[in-house]
Amino acid sequence: MNDTSKGTSSKFKDLTTFLSSVKGDFANITSPPFFLAPLSVTEIASCWTERPSVFVAATEESDPRKRALLIVKWILISLKQQYYIGRDVTAGIKKPLNAFLGERFIGRWTDEKATSRVLTEQVSHHPPITACYMWDNEHGIRGEGYTRVEMTFNGNINIKQFGHALVYIDRYDENYLIPMPDAKVKGFLSGHLYPELCGTYHIVSSTGFVTELNFSGKGFFSGQKNYFDAKMYCRDDDKKTAIYSIRGQWSEKFIITDHNNGETEKWDPHSCAKASLQIANEVDQDPRETRRAWKSTLEALRKGDMQATVKEKTKIEEAQRAKRREEASEGTTWTPTFFSQKEGPYTSFMNLASAVGWELQAEKTKGVWKVDRENVEKLST
Repeated sequence: MNDTSKGTSSKFKDLTTFLSSVKGDFANITSPPFFLAPLSVTEIASCWTERPSVFVAATEESDPRKRALLIVKWILISLKQQYYIGRDVTAGIKKPLNAFLGERFIGRWTDEKATSRVLTEQVSHHPPITACYMWDNEHGIRGEGYTRVEMTFNGNINIKQFGHALVYIDRYDENYLIPMPDAKVKGFLSGHLYPELCGTYHIVSSTGFVTELNFSGKGFFSGQKNYFDAKMYCRDDDKKTAIYSIRGQWSEKFIITDHNNGETEKWDPHSCAKASLQIANEVDQDPRETRRAWKSTLEALRKGDMQATVKEKTKIEEAQRAKRREEASEGTTWTPTFFSQKEGPYTSFMNLASAVGWELQAEKTKGVWKVDRENVEKLST
């Protein structure tokens, strides 16, 4: 049966009561079913690859400044899908399903210019850490990263992320260091939840350009929802003279100004069409693949059947607990298929992070997670 007996205000009251009762990090705690999105954590990385032409655009630009700007555009366009969890801005926000240990998502997107792919794997459950690899071999671009999420509640939901991504372009032998911004979920008083990114972050290129992004959003009395401003400057310029500046709403529209000639360009993330997701047929998917593993739970969520959601979700959670008990009794330890913990110095990160005093915080993420490209290339997605 559908859960229509409770009104929105009652659900918000229940949600607030639940969140207030949780002490500390609740990222891995089971949330009320009405607060769940029909989407797993492992699918969120789709935001980076669901627009193949945008993903590969920098590979076809010879000017290093414009290449760096195209990487920034790509990241900004991905934010709405990433932080609104695939929902429309007017629909508010819900919490994605907690991925189980070893869960994986493998997807592909094709448009008129390119084919992009992504693979994610849940490499840790306590704490929850998701690793990701994205690529387009034809255009010579690939990226990898990982993130751990912590969630707390103090009237807003505070989302803190530990991790980063590194993107590499073969043709120009260059790297880009990409941040994972923190966020707050606001709107508990109005009954309409929405995310606000908060803080200052940097996108750093090995060609010597740094983009500083400042997320301010909407305050209690002033400001615009999802507002940000940014500027790109040369790494060796102590004055941080703007080459490009960007301002607007990351979930709506923003304006880019070229300070070399004064020209402006308006960008609307909604104008960049998403390609259709392609995944293997269910019978060909590994049992750990997201869409196959969560099929019944996702169907129940889409129908609004909260009783069935709880029932199906509990089946998966109990099966995972049984696997951990079995491993403990046998003295074995689960290991990821596509990612491993890096040993030795992490120079590719340090060389870029040193430009802005960015700390690795590997102790928060069980070390540094690197992709096993040989295992990825074996996949026929």
